[in-house]
Amino acid sequence: MTAFPRTTVGGVSVSRMIIGTNWFLGFSHTSAAKDDYIKTHVMDRTRIADILEVFLNSGVDTVMGLIQRPQLWEGIQEAQQRTGKKLIVVSTPGIPVSPETPLQGFGAEAEKILDEEQRLGATFCFPHQGTTDALVDRCTRRIRHLDQLSRMIRQRGMVPGLSTHMPESIIYADESGADVETYISLYNSMGFLMQVEVDWIHHVITHAKKPVMTIKPMAAGQLRPFQAFNFVWNTLRTQDMVTVGTMAPKEAQECIDLSLGILERRDAEIQLQETRSKASIKPKA
Repeated sequence: MTAFPRTTVGGVSVSRMIIGTNWFLGFSHTSAAKDDYIKTHVMDRTRIADILEVFLNSGVDTVMGLIQRPQLWEGIQEAQQRTGKKLIVVSTPGIPVSPETPLQGFGAEAEKILDEEQRLGATFCFPHQGTTDALVDRCTRRIRHLDQLSRMIRQRGMVPGLSTHMPESIIYADESGADVETYISLYNSMGFLMQVEVDWIHHVITHAKKPVMTIKPMAAGQLRPFQAFNFVWNTLRTQDMVTVGTMAPKEAQECIDLSLGILERRDAEIQLQETRSKASIKPKA
């Protein structure tokens, strides 16, 4: 089996496909009912490990998400035990901000959260966009206190990066020489959750000084994998990454096989889904 292509971020070798975890933890971006379905049917350490095992066996060994959720952390441990392979964790903790944060920066609460990230074994630690985007200053073209967070992260032996939903954050981080090794950025052909047009986001990503970890390639399930992956893999740089969320082992394998086919410029042997209306376009046996 072909091992999935790799890139390097902050001196660490990572798979270009990253395992997303919203579909493990109940963040569907669809409806409260869909969130509840995920929490009931997927958010379990064994089910999560079943999916992670498929990725690990194909060389996709990098996972992104909220590692402090017990089901995810325990699923990671179980998958590693089953396969004997280590997962590289890109953790995205939320660090609270308040009206005082822009002036005073981060204190003991941030230290406590980052201590826990270190204890749980995160390789990369990128404070969630709910933290960093709140501190974007368009007047000064800087992200307030980002370097303080990066310094705290490095002191704990983890690699810092910038998680953002705002395209200007990447520009400002590059202009100011912020101490980050990569960026997390929305990127999909639909423009889902993106704040400006798709071609503008493409320009920002392909001109970034560091590799970019893109998220939401399938627009939280609104794009089919065939359209979604053909777009992202054919428009990103070889150093950039794509984060993929799935809810079942077979779904994970389909995403891997389809992506490898696109990257290797060949047709992937993917079983098509069937409906009665397609009977007339099927070839005769």
